[in-house]
Amino acid sequence: METKRLNLVDTAWLNVETENAPMQVGGLLTFKMPDDAPKDLPRRIVEHYHSFTQAYSPWNHRLRAGRLRNVAPEWELLDEIDVEYHFRHSALPYPGGERELGELASRLHSHPLDFRHPPWEAHLIEGLEGNRFAIYIKLHHSLIDGIAGMRQLARALASDANDMDRPPFWAVEPKKRRKRSPSEVRPGMYRAVAELMGGAAEQVGSLPGFARVVRSMLKSARSSTGTAGLPFSSSSSVLNSRIQSQRRYATQLYSLTEFKALAANAHVTINDIVLAICGGALRRYLREIGELPKRPLTAGIPVSVRPADDQEAGNAITFIVANLGTDIESPTERLQAIADSTLRAKRELARLSAASITQYTVALMAPYILSLVTGMGGRTRPVFNVTVSNVPGPPGPLYVMGAEMEAFYPTSLVTHGQALNITVHGYADTLGFGFIGCRETLPSMQRLAVYAGETLDELRAAYGDTQGKTDKPEKTTATRRKKQPAKRSSG
Repeated sequence: METKRLNLVDTAWLNVETENAPMQVGGLLTFKMPDDAPKDLPRRIVEHYHSFTQAYSPWNHRLRAGRLRNVAPEWELLDEIDVEYHFRHSALPYPGGERELGELASRLHSHPLDFRHPPWEAHLIEGLEGNRFAIYIKLHHSLIDGIAGMRQLARALASDANDMDRPPFWAVEPKKRRKRSPSEVRPGMYRAVAELMGGAAEQVGSLPGFARVVRSMLKSARSSTGTAGLPFSSSSSVLNSRIQSQRRYATQLYSLTEFKALAANAHVTINDIVLAICGGALRRYLREIGELPKRPLTAGIPVSVRPADDQEAGNAITFIVANLGTDIESPTERLQAIADSTLRAKRELARLSAASITQYTVALMAPYILSLVTGMGGRTRPVFNVTVSNVPGPPGPLYVMGAEMEAFYPTSLVTHGQALNITVHGYADTLGFGFIGCRETLPSMQRLAVYAGETLDELRAAYGDTQGKTDKPEKTTATRRKKQPAKRSSG
């Protein structure tokens, strides 16, 4: 049987897994069935998907058993998979609302994956009100990073509502990639340690540039007007404590068009708007539970260094650290502080060569990985307080056997020292926010989704543009807000 060695960082994701902190990511996709669709369309989709037993990379990767499993692990590349195990048919008592869907997703994401099989599973969930169903998927972070995984998932969905025979995501053969020259490859986290151990001349030659960036970051932090987020610069908070196994999940759905208008009017980026919403929601939530630190919280923001045509397994990311402005009352001043912070971080990252990015990534993430490997996560000062990811998605509508996908809500992982993760996924004209957190550490965590919507209202009041409004109501799996007539629930 063909095998494949895990790279060093993917091995790290494997080894830091614990019962309370399974290293899995994924998504919750909701679909609207056509009015003329057969009532048993969900069952037909399941039967169609179950006919595909052959799987391609990475969905056919199973961890090889053996004494060296935790030292030098290898994937076994299977020719076929047990599709009835991996793709399951579930249902909510009809009519299932957003609350019930969120609760089910919370439970499903709380359970670790079984490494006796390729470490992923999916559930088609029928019984949603409004003639809808959902697909929940989770996969282990050692298998592939979230961006590449979601690209593969999107490729398996049809852009034509009349396409009824498209295979499921695990049965879509990867595209052949153009071989890139070494100068085109920007190494990310998955190559970092290996390259530091080799290519000494190149690494030494890149050190001056890396050192200049570090000095510039420190100079900004020491200045009276410095707004840059720096590793280890924030106080520990309740977000950075030890965690238990159960999760709570909440979502919000917004219009991308509106976010673009707000960003243009405020002269910032869409990602700055996302971070301002997260910062405002966290400020109110932590203040209400008496856990708001005096120093501003910082966000670790994953930045993909994976080329667009790269569908390989493994991880290809680095991070920047941004100030979330949680010490600032004014929403407009908070947004400006965030924008200044992210602009500086991106400028510094752009100055780095490929080799320097390797050094930067190792320097930033090695303490975080080490804290998890040694069991010190949640017991030391965090590298940053919370991870906030913004993942671009497919620009147009997608379908499964004629049913149009309404929204894509990401689910991510939490760890000791990182009890909350906020991930945003784009799809068509929507941005789906997914808040995943430790159920025991963060009481009533679903309120974050509510406060995110109310922070957006503040930004609308300051930078609103009627041309950026949408007729689509907001949807959330948090409790009902009075201003928006949408479906609400909690997970």
